[in-house]
Amino acid sequence: MPTKATPEYKRDEATYKSAREPLDRLTALREMLQAIPKHKGTEHVQADIKKKIKDLNEELAGPKKGGTRSGPPTSIRAEGAGQIGLLGPANSGKSTLHHALTGSGAATGPYEFTTLYPQPGMLGVKDVGIQLIDLPPISANHPIPWIANALPSADGAMLVVDLAHAGCIAAVESFIAILAEKRVRLIGHWPREATEAVDADDPFAKLLPTMIVAARAHEIEDVEGELAVLEDLVQLDVPTLHASVLQDDIAHIGPWLFDALGVVRVYTESAAKRDDRPYTIRMGQTVIAAAELVHKDLATQFKFARLVRDGEPDHRVGKDFVSLDGDRIGTHT
Repeated sequence: MPTKATPEYKRDEATYKSAREPLDRLTALREMLQAIPKHKGTEHVQADIKKKIKDLNEELAGPKKGGTRSGPPTSIRAEGAGQIGLLGPANSGKSTLHHALTGSGAATGPYEFTTLYPQPGMLGVKDVGIQLIDLPPISANHPIPWIANALPSADGAMLVVDLAHAGCIAAVESFIAILAEKRVRLIGHWPREATEAVDADDPFAKLLPTMIVAARAHEIEDVEGELAVLEDLVQLDVPTLHASVLQDDIAHIGPWLFDALGVVRVYTESAAKRDDRPYTIRMGQTVIAAAELVHKDLATQFKFARLVRDGEPDHRVGKDFVSLDGDRIGTHT
């Protein structure tokens, strides 16, 4: 334990030591890294926490498959409460932001195209994980022919831009045009379930809910004004956020994604066991959707569920009952 550890750090360390699930440990480690006093005496502890975060991210991403594949995969199986692709032009700060949010160890450098293949990482938000996929930068000179294949399972995207870069607007315009050629359209409506309608002009187009993240916001005097100009010039009407890894101004991104995705956490409860690891469904989905995640037999043999909700007496509900975030259900077959 570092000297003069804060009560918050001690609490998060105790949570980490008692956690049984990898995602629970990952969340606690990220909280520990945020709470630890930042000075020379704790540098070795910080390094150890970062190493554990990286190892857990690799564990949560799943085992590497063998076989005769000639290179790394160009698509990543979706995990957690949602999958978000990090997109953007070269040198936008995308990989730096990905590493800061997930501890992934994503390669960064002051040169273009450091990221060559999809890099998964898990962002802990509340008590769930949102999977962030760092994707290679796209430009006219580096169009990435397989990029559309990496996006089918994505629930949304973060378009990371560097507003301080002189060629930012031209780079984003080129980026959007390249995606359009590959039948990927960036839209501003979240969550994904609200945007499943097909494109009238191209029914096979991928409609990707997107937000713009202005990285390196500390270098911009009027971030909101610059973002408005960018949106107007590239004709992209999407939500916008700003971030600065250098100033540790990134904590708002996770909760924003949680709300935008419409994540609903459902906990299971029975006479024998109270499970504090939530299953995640989407806003508007019903009890049966959560039961299917627990086990397919629960859904096919479902009779009723006992609902435990704060502020209400426990009562029975049917399969079409809409779940709210934080509900506990005991399924009966």
